[in-house]
Amino acid sequence: MDNISLMPEGCIGRGFLPAEYIPEGKDEYYLRNAQLETSAGQHRHLRRGEVKLLIKNGNACDNWDNILVTDEFDPGQIKNTEFFGFVRIGRMRRVVLEHHDLQIPAGISDSRIIACDIGDDVAIHNVRYLAHYIIGDRCILLDIDEMHATNHAKFGNGIIKDGESENIRVWLDLMNEAGGRRVMPFDGMIPADAYIWAKYRDDGLLQKKLGQITQKSFDSRRGFYGTIGQQCIIKCSRILKDVKIGSHCYIKGINKLKNLTINSSESEPTQIGEGVEMVNGIVGFGCHIFYGCKAVRFIMGNNSNLKYGARLLNSFLGDNSTVSCCEILNNLIFPAHEQHHNNSFLIAGLVMGQSNLAAGATIGSNHNSRSNDNELQAGRGFWPGLCANVKHSCRFASYVLLSKGSYPAEMDIPLPFSLLNNNTSDNSLEVMPAFWWLHNMYALARNTWKFQNRDKRKTKVQNVEFDSLAPDTAEEILNARYMLEVWVGKAVLRKNGEQIKNRQEAELAKIGRQLLSESEDKVSQLEVLGERMEKSKRKVVILCAFKGYHAYGQMLHYYALKNLLQYLKSNPEATFESMSKALAGNRQNKWTNLGGQLAPTPDVDLIRADIGSGKLDSWQKIHSRYDALWDKYPLDKQKHAFAILCEISGSDCVTSRQWLSALDKAVQIQEFIRDQVYITLKKDFDNPYRQMTYRNMDEMTAVIGTVDDNSFVKQVKGETETFRKIVEEVKKRK
Repeated sequence: MDNISLMPEGCIGRGFLPAEYIPEGKDEYYLRNAQLETSAGQHRHLRRGEVKLLIKNGNACDNWDNILVTDEFDPGQIKNTEFFGFVRIGRMRRVVLEHHDLQIPAGISDSRIIACDIGDDVAIHNVRYLAHYIIGDRCILLDIDEMHATNHAKFGNGIIKDGESENIRVWLDLMNEAGGRRVMPFDGMIPADAYIWAKYRDDGLLQKKLGQITQKSFDSRRGFYGTIGQQCIIKCSRILKDVKIGSHCYIKGINKLKNLTINSSESEPTQIGEGVEMVNGIVGFGCHIFYGCKAVRFIMGNNSNLKYGARLLNSFLGDNSTVSCCEILNNLIFPAHEQHHNNSFLIAGLVMGQSNLAAGATIGSNHNSRSNDNELQAGRGFWPGLCANVKHSCRFASYVLLSKGSYPAEMDIPLPFSLLNNNTSDNSLEVMPAFWWLHNMYALARNTWKFQNRDKRKTKVQNVEFDSLAPDTAEEILNARYMLEVWVGKAVLRKNGEQIKNRQEAELAKIGRQLLSESEDKVSQLEVLGERMEKSKRKVVILCAFKGYHAYGQMLHYYALKNLLQYLKSNPEATFESMSKALAGNRQNKWTNLGGQLAPTPDVDLIRADIGSGKLDSWQKIHSRYDALWDKYPLDKQKHAFAILCEISGSDCVTSRQWLSALDKAVQIQEFIRDQVYITLKKDFDNPYRQMTYRNMDEMTAVIGTVDDNSFVKQVKGETETFRKIVEEVKKRK
């Protein structure tokens, strides 16, 4: 089979679009002309003297009549360049383009240009092959081996063009290596879209409609040119093929970019650097990809980063994420994911954001079956510690922290904010509920502030809940408290030698609840065992059950009061009585993390139904529905908060006296948060092993400061004073 065909002379730059794909009355440039922002009437043919000067300067063209220019055209700016096909050149003046310390004269030299539209004051030098591109104004293209677009370019979108077979469509195999959750990537896709598509595989009508919506969202006609937005810099690079590039993008030293959309703008410029290879994907606004990174079949959300040899394969990386020195394979990752260290590996997972993988963590790397269709699901705030090794299949509640260790079996950890420890000496799995609240308040409180502060997106399509205490975690806490009650109840019966087998769960919960409300000493004397948390025969030991149970209660109370105070702030005329009437109702106990946005599960089910029925027949309409849910989310959350307050108060409604008491308790909890933020950080400063590398305390203070100087500690102190004042003002309302 011949790999190289011999073509007749004069074919270069012609026949880009086969005749069968050209509509009657059109030519092969009809889509190119539609893409061109400036009017074709602004261009003219070359004058005879201009042609002579071009030839004198070492330029060549198969037909000078196919070169169009504007009236502001200086032929002396073009040297040693070959032109083929129909080429339009914008304003060409004797000016210099400067970017940082790089100064390049406008013009074209030592290049081969095939059927392109070139904007005003563009610099193209040493571009060995440039074909079928529309180049914006004031761009710099310097030292590029190959840059061209094909007539069937899809620019990273998972569509097929006219005349193409289904088997060439590009898919993303998210959450599962075996392809059972594959989705079609597209420019503008957000984690919420990917989640609905990948998660609800049993909804056949939904799956069919989403495929149809995606295919019709993009023009299936052949013949679109590649585009480079205005003021882009592409230099010292090898191959760019079928790439659509937004304005103000900076690309340098790449090896290969193929079948991509790279979103970029003046306010959110994207940068791609040395040694990068990216194929079949979408890059969001304001992204940074540098130093040998590889990405294949992927989507990167806005304001995300790949650095230092990271590999992103068959995965969706959400907004505001940073990944370095590691491999991510077959994952759907919601916004604000951090994975900074070498040797960490994440595979076949749904990670619901605000997560952090430490060095050496290998998550889902070992299979427990002969097939590769296992999965991992982790709630918000997932944090595997150094060298943590976790097998498929596993499920973790929100803000689960794994201590260093090789976890030998599948796990299902429903206790949020907990710490896991693989105790090899005792051959047990240890779980400490509410660890973050009890022992790591500085990190917990700072996380909410950190994620909000690092959200530099100008384009915010994906809505995100950053607060660690929200409806999803509140429901997990309620469930965790009930399980602790049941497990403590069983522990009591075991210690007393009483029968457990025939006891009702409600009876066990009542026994445990009574003891948990009375005596820490008695609970501490029990061996409380978790159930259905690990696929093994060893014990799962619940540590500090009493403290965890009451910490969960504090968290629920704080969540409820914080949101109810926000309601009163938004409604200055409201009283406790009017608020109670406005927010009364049954508690919504099912919430869905929709790519970072929380929504009542019935509302998400309605979206699915409306997609299936055709009511939502475009991604734009689906995104508008997400936004509508986000608009009503504050009130949904406040209703949920009021229901939580009723739940923990043990009544269907809260009395005025209970409300005043709840306000006072909320102030106490806020002061507890302030104190614990200080105490948990101070432990680092008081650690003698941390102090030992300094000659004296003065040197240590000069290097790292003091706990009292910490900006976040000061911030929380200020927030506590503000919180107290708000409560005092609310208590005055009649």
